[in-house]
Amino acid sequence: MRFAIFSDVHANLEALEAVLADARERNCTHFVCLGDVVGYNANPHECVERVRELDCPIVKGNHDEQATLVESSSDFNPVAERAIQWTRDHLAEEDRQWLQDLPLQKQVRDFTIVHATLDTPSQWGYVFNNLDAAASFAYQYTGVCFFGHTHVPMVFIRDDGDIKRERMEYVRIKPNTKYFINTGSVGQPRDGNWRAGYCIYDIEKNLIQQLRIKYDLETAQKKIIKAGLPRLLAERLAIGR
Repeated sequence: MRFAIFSDVHANLEALEAVLADARERNCTHFVCLGDVVGYNANPHECVERVRELDCPIVKGNHDEQATLVESSSDFNPVAERAIQWTRDHLAEEDRQWLQDLPLQKQVRDFTIVHATLDTPSQWGYVFNNLDAAASFAYQYTGVCFFGHTHVPMVFIRDDGDIKRERMEYVRIKPNTKYFINTGSVGQPRDGNWRAGYCIYDIEKNLIQQLRIKYDLETAQKKIIKAGLPRLLAERLAIGR
């Protein structure tokens, strides 16, 4: 079994379609989504449709939640707030209901998925360092957990009580070790690499690979500008920030 695991699509249809096509070319048999299907970019309805068509395990992200509310929480900055209000106006009622009904965390086969943290998934905390990861490890009951939210691919490894953080390309899963793995972002990477990011988890080989895929960046940017969304959202796609 080969799982394509992806997160933070953020309504970037060009990036999502490139990732799905690449995963199929690499003989992935299953798909898993870690949330934030919508927000920031210009194709929220279409991205919801594509992910729903996969009929795959998925968890809710904070932008998915905010898109179903009348008003956003105070956590959103002005650019994110403008984008999420635009998103609300461009989702069908069926889209909103589907997003609202998504779970916050889920076990898939023998691994766990969550958008933010395992200790307080509904508070949308960020995991950037070992201390952040330690809180989630305390609630991780499977060897591997995949998460998103930060848009930065990395892996936290707990072995004999020690935690280390690594940038990832390949991760070999070992017994008696726990892994908290960020797959990166499909639709808005923030690690200085503009290409869409996702992971492949080969269950039989106990191997996780992080991949970066080129997509039609120019079209995604033009759609953002044409929609009247903040121009910054188009500009940042090109620099991966």
